[in-house]
Amino acid sequence: MRFVLVLALLFVGCTQPGPHTGEITNPFADLTNDYFLAMFEYSPTAATAAGLHTYDAKLDDLSATAVANRIAKLKTFQARLAAVKTQTADDAVDAEFLASQIKAEVYDLETLQTWKRNPMHYIELAGGAVDGLMKRDFAPPQARLQLVTARLKQLPSAYEAMQANVSNPPKEFTDLAIRMTKGTVQFLEKDVAAWATEASSGDATALAEFKKADEAALTALKTAAAWLSSDLKAASKGDYSIGADAFSKKLLYEEMVDIPLNKLLAIGEANLEKDYRKFLEVADRIDPKKTPAQVMASLSSEHPSAERLLPATKQTLAGIRKFLVDKKILNLPNEQLPIVRETPPFARNGSFASMDSPGVLEAKANEAFYYVTPPEKDWDAKHTEEHLRLYNKPVMDVITIHEVFPGHFTQFLFSKQYPTKIRQLLFTSSNAEGWAHYAEQMMVEEGYGLNDPKLALAQLSEALLRDCRYIAGIKLHTEGWTVQQATKLFMEKGFQERANAFEEARRGTYNPTYLYYTLGKLQIYKLREDYRQAKGIEYSLINFHDAFIKVGPMPLKLVRKIMLPLDKNPTL
Repeated sequence: MRFVLVLALLFVGCTQPGPHTGEITNPFADLTNDYFLAMFEYSPTAATAAGLHTYDAKLDDLSATAVANRIAKLKTFQARLAAVKTQTADDAVDAEFLASQIKAEVYDLETLQTWKRNPMHYIELAGGAVDGLMKRDFAPPQARLQLVTARLKQLPSAYEAMQANVSNPPKEFTDLAIRMTKGTVQFLEKDVAAWATEASSGDATALAEFKKADEAALTALKTAAAWLSSDLKAASKGDYSIGADAFSKKLLYEEMVDIPLNKLLAIGEANLEKDYRKFLEVADRIDPKKTPAQVMASLSSEHPSAERLLPATKQTLAGIRKFLVDKKILNLPNEQLPIVRETPPFARNGSFASMDSPGVLEAKANEAFYYVTPPEKDWDAKHTEEHLRLYNKPVMDVITIHEVFPGHFTQFLFSKQYPTKIRQLLFTSSNAEGWAHYAEQMMVEEGYGLNDPKLALAQLSEALLRDCRYIAGIKLHTEGWTVQQATKLFMEKGFQERANAFEEARRGTYNPTYLYYTLGKLQIYKLREDYRQAKGIEYSLINFHDAFIKVGPMPLKLVRKIMLPLDKNPTL
């Protein structure tokens, strides 16, 4: 009952007064409320991430029964949504967005069945379930310790579900899951235990209860790790490729992109070639006596040490924010900065940098974390050096633009202004990641870095990385490419070090549509040009950016409907 009451308060204004007052109800608002209630009941960790703390003591049920129940529930929402009549233009757009997102989830659970193919989902649950309770100060530490303990007690069931559900996955998935278990064990043994000792504030009973739950969770995790390394690894002979039909449907349902696959690939290949040629030109300007790879290597040779990685990252924030404001690129709503930290061990599955911002429903704990991934302690000197090369100054500036200003952190700053709950609580990657990737190129075009060719090369390097993801994802899943072939692409066309190229290629096996960075960027540039033509003399870059970011991270097809209501042009 308390959960229902909280949601009712959260969604006040979505539903009009009922028939007892003589006024008309809004069936779509009722459906929306019910949808989010069901979503948070199914995934309490999603509720925590969204900033709703009613379910913080519960953990996601990953059993096959829970999945079957979720599929059935989603299908009831599909039926309701098909029958509902929307009353406003906002509702009509939101209904289209919601229908697509529901279809995407049903397709993943029922047809692709990644819950049967990918053990990473089960392993990463521990970190995601506990980390948000620890690091965000939404309640006193002692209260949050009780929540952490409650979730730890339920973790063994997640690992039991993994062993019951997962069979014959691709070896790439199992290898990554094994690596993630090592980070998660370290996280539970060291980080969580140290935090719990401090959070207990001398309460011996609470600390003892935590230790018992933590030890049980660790025992279950280590048992699961042994199963992964022996039983499942030997049986990991599955194909990571989902096939052309599934790839197209996944892109359609998740991103509302209906471009035919052959045309989609041609767009990506053309963009890769364009950026590649520009990269060669800029590299030649920097040093015509060196090959482009040597120029990039010389750029990346000046990088921080592992110990200086966080301070060097912090130094990028102020200057980029100042440029954004001074050049009138976007009106920022406040002066908040993110907290720079190392990526938690459990989350180091190929990511070099990321933003972890509080959910839109969070009322108190507004800490946002800008994560950068340090080299692992057990890496040899060569692997460590290759990893740290990514964090050279020009590339780090571009990464901060992507993750912070005016990228993902800036999207978070605007999130409470999004006009509806659908747009606040759901998102599409082609918009969220497309915007952040667009920001990299746009900032350089607007003069950030004072036309320094090294910064231009760094931006093009990041563009080539995303272009290669675009091609690799399609070819890994629709043309039979191997990870080795994709690795070669990242090295030869993306100028990536071998270690990084391999990580990027392997990511494509479990993230088929990671073309959404480049795809979204291209869609935003197309929208910007169409918006400029439609507005004529009233157009300005800052007005476009302000209008775009305030819509919310919806599919670009729907953003166009809102920003250009009479426009009938395609997104690309």
